[in-house]
Amino acid sequence: MKSKRLGRGLEALIPQVPEEERIKYKERLFEVEVNRIDANPFQPRSGFDRKGLEDLKNSILENGVIQPITVRRNGDRFELIAGERRLRAVKELGYSVIPAFVMDVKSDDQMLELALVENIQREDLNPIELAKAYQKLQKDYNLTQEMVARKVGKDRATVANFIRLLKLPPEIQESLRKGEISMGHARSLMGISNPKEIRGLWKKIVKRGWSVRRVEEEVRRIAKSEEGGRKEAGQKSPYLIELEERICSIFGTQVKIRPMGKKGKIEISYYSDDDLDRIIELLNRAAD
Repeated sequence: MKSKRLGRGLEALIPQVPEEERIKYKERLFEVEVNRIDANPFQPRSGFDRKGLEDLKNSILENGVIQPITVRRNGDRFELIAGERRLRAVKELGYSVIPAFVMDVKSDDQMLELALVENIQREDLNPIELAKAYQKLQKDYNLTQEMVARKVGKDRATVANFIRLLKLPPEIQESLRKGEISMGHARSLMGISNPKEIRGLWKKIVKRGWSVRRVEEEVRRIAKSEEGGRKEAGQKSPYLIELEERICSIFGTQVKIRPMGKKGKIEISYYSDDDLDRIIELLNRAAD
């Protein structure tokens, strides 16, 4: 039986760029036999949505593989860097080859970094996979959150907010991964310190379909009841600590929230005239 092919020439996959760049690009773009491509041992994705994969297969049947996968050479074989969903879809469709961009990657460290960054930039990961990818980049390469943000083309506040999701109980992380709750729900839950309260509120979100705003109101109520005992011990509630962390991640500097009864004040630190100008610029952008 004749093996299936993609039925699309490489010319259709070359972007509209100057001729000299087209030549360089084309020299690294091949139709690679799928049975010569090995899995990426550093794949950051932990799961694949079956419906999403079926939709991708239908798209490939209709339009072909629009975006080539990325691989590196490994002897007479290839090792996948990014594009596992596309590779899986093509295999299930019975195609023998797939368009692949071949990169010159020497080390496993570079392989890991490329796989993480490509998936993050394509926004092809769920929130927990993204959070773990950001954390892995930070730990494995000894990077600050600011450096991770620059590497993946995001702002530092985004990276910080995702990484904080990993403080949630495992079952709530799994619920977020499956899409039962949203990123906004998860961030609100981090304003509670009592694990029992967190789990109880999470169950209400899933069962009753509470909005993020409704959850925020409930978190404020719970935080206020927790505050009484904390005032005597001179401790700040997790709700205020979480708010401090959010504002700190936005401004990139130390932030203190000082409650005074029903009132209070927010202190934003700066360390030079340039730093003050940077903060003022951020405030002006928010006001526009």
